[in-house]
Amino acid sequence: MAASGLIAVGSGPAGLSAAAAFRRHHPDLPVQILTADPAMPYAKPPLSKDFLCGRDLRVDLHPRDWFARRRLELVRGITVEHLDPARREVVTRGGRRYPYWHIVLAPGAAPVPLDVPGARHALHLRSFADAVAIRMSALQAGSAVVIGGGLIGCEAAACLAGNGITTTMVAGEPVPLSRRFGLDAGERIAKLLSDCGVRFVGPARVTEVRENGVTLQTGESLDGDLVVAATGVRPDARLAEAAGIHTQGGRIVVDEHMHTSAPNVFAAGDVVLAHNVTAGRAIATEHWRDAADQGEIAGDSAAGYPQAWAKVPGFFCAIGDARLKYRGWGVPHEHCRIVDHRDGFTVWYEAGGEVVGVLSLNADDDYRLGDELVRTHAPA
Repeated sequence: MAASGLIAVGSGPAGLSAAAAFRRHHPDLPVQILTADPAMPYAKPPLSKDFLCGRDLRVDLHPRDWFARRRLELVRGITVEHLDPARREVVTRGGRRYPYWHIVLAPGAAPVPLDVPGARHALHLRSFADAVAIRMSALQAGSAVVIGGGLIGCEAAACLAGNGITTTMVAGEPVPLSRRFGLDAGERIAKLLSDCGVRFVGPARVTEVRENGVTLQTGESLDGDLVVAATGVRPDARLAEAAGIHTQGGRIVVDEHMHTSAPNVFAAGDVVLAHNVTAGRAIATEHWRDAADQGEIAGDSAAGYPQAWAKVPGFFCAIGDARLKYRGWGVPHEHCRIVDHRDGFTVWYEAGGEVVGVLSLNADDDYRLGDELVRTHAPA
């Protein structure tokens, strides 16, 4: 134990929060953050919001001296290929071995590949390098196609259109985000996109990506000097799976303390299916604040001061000047009730006789109330 401390695999919000939390309890033990990303840790939410919209901003999560002051060793550009829970060590692609006392797996998720001919012509948006590539390409583009109608796709499309680029979004839904939030909410989100100048095409499927656009299953061609694939992400649970750690549906299963099925191995962030004590069941979430919260819990728990995940997950989405806010368990709802306001709306989601989620636009009072109703399992 004296020769090893904590290793966090991944430099996103979960990994950094875990390292910082562990350090607070153990000021003298070594703490190492191993990441395949060559860049300094950065915030991803602004990439599809302010950065892609052309605004200048700093995306660094922390200044360089933040790591030095906490004596956190950040090792960048290194890929961990093997985890050995029995020997309590990880092995990198180059064969270097790192021993640990406790380890937090926070590798995040990777974009789902676009499986059509010509997919190489499409740019993904997951990393800072991806965002830079899209922003540079947008400088020369007169038209763009965004494939995928999820949160990232909506934000990216609104930014591109806001920069004067003729932008079309293609998705397999009749309106954006309807599978997740319902048809009524999707129609209002489609209106927000339209107000930004985005043309929506759906339900539709892209069958080919060309250098200057895409082809749909109907044979229709859409022009796009720039094509962005926002086709979702896949949790990177390979390290845990190879080590024999319990996974389910491609995610690492953890308890409320972020502990996996292996001794001294914790996990947090996009990669986990975590038990939430307030919900009373396991939940998967892919949002920044939740990953940071889980990482802090993992770090505290690894240090011997176990905390439990109890917060209601949530996020916000920027579509032009509009800010959508959501709190909820992310479960399939049985009923939804939408209330329109003068300059926004609120959608209440219900299941099992309880309020299980709230989506709001310019309705912060409803958003705060919804958080309380979901957290207390209030009747619908």
